[in-house]
Amino acid sequence: MKIVFMGTPEFARAILECLISSDYDIPAVVTGQDKPVGRQRVPAPTAVRRLAEQHGLPVLMPKSLKDDGLYQSLAALKPDLFVVAAFRILPPRLFELPRLGSINIHASLLPKYRGAAPINWAIINGETETGLTSFFLKQNVDTGDMILQTQVTIAQTDTFDSLHNRLAELAGPFTLETLSMIVKGKSHPIAQDDAAATPAPKIHPEDALIDFNQPSVRVADFIRGMATRPGAFTFFRGQNVKVHFAQPSDHISGPAAAPGNILPNKKALLVQCRDSVVALTRVVPAGRKEMDGISFLNGFRPQTGESFVNQGKAE
Repeated sequence: MKIVFMGTPEFARAILECLISSDYDIPAVVTGQDKPVGRQRVPAPTAVRRLAEQHGLPVLMPKSLKDDGLYQSLAALKPDLFVVAAFRILPPRLFELPRLGSINIHASLLPKYRGAAPINWAIINGETETGLTSFFLKQNVDTGDMILQTQVTIAQTDTFDSLHNRLAELAGPFTLETLSMIVKGKSHPIAQDDAAATPAPKIHPEDALIDFNQPSVRVADFIRGMATRPGAFTFFRGQNVKVHFAQPSDHISGPAAAPGNILPNKKALLVQCRDSVVALTRVVPAGRKEMDGISFLNGFRPQTGESFVNQGKAE
């Protein structure tokens, strides 16, 4: 069976790696264009492109998915199926091209968390489970009929990074299981319940600003869901401070403490939230390496009444 794979980041790379090790024919890989990275803004290939080229697979990097040249190139391959993961929205002309259609591998239990950032939002919203869903593409994003699902528990210690890596590790074998069902004619797609759908919109760096005027559980979940990409952040003495992990604390503060106040304590970096306290355990002050909360206290020595605030110098 001829499969054209489409994807860009590490999550997609893990799936492509599994496909390469299988018996499927991969006549082409479609991925995003090189993007500038680092302070020198040097263009770097996507994770998918690097892997594809290591294995000698033809790579297409279209500027537009509506380009006639792209369509003609893919049509000439006479593909049986497109497998899509963490990629752009395909126009109907493209996803209807393969003989068997196009499938997507999505990192949530659809119809929950439709959109570009399902892993982040599942943690931010305090979910205790998520998973993977394979489905056939149709015009509206992440709404196609489902083929297969698998569940994954979200631990209280999970961050975006740890959950992403765990799901990526499962995604390759999960994709092969989906393909096996399709090849054997055992896939029986199930329509999604649109009434149960929840959104997972794309997250921009500025969306990761911490609001300490929330319950401590919500603050901790927000920080875990943003860590380390793009990285939840706040400001201290006008400088950016990223926070990579936090957890609610049973510390009881005085009545005068306001959201954002750093509470006097030598054993933990405690911050007042709306109704209770959160402990910041992994922080990255501007220009510094990641440190624990106690190291922050010893290095910066916050004074009584000092706070983390929502304005300052962007990193």
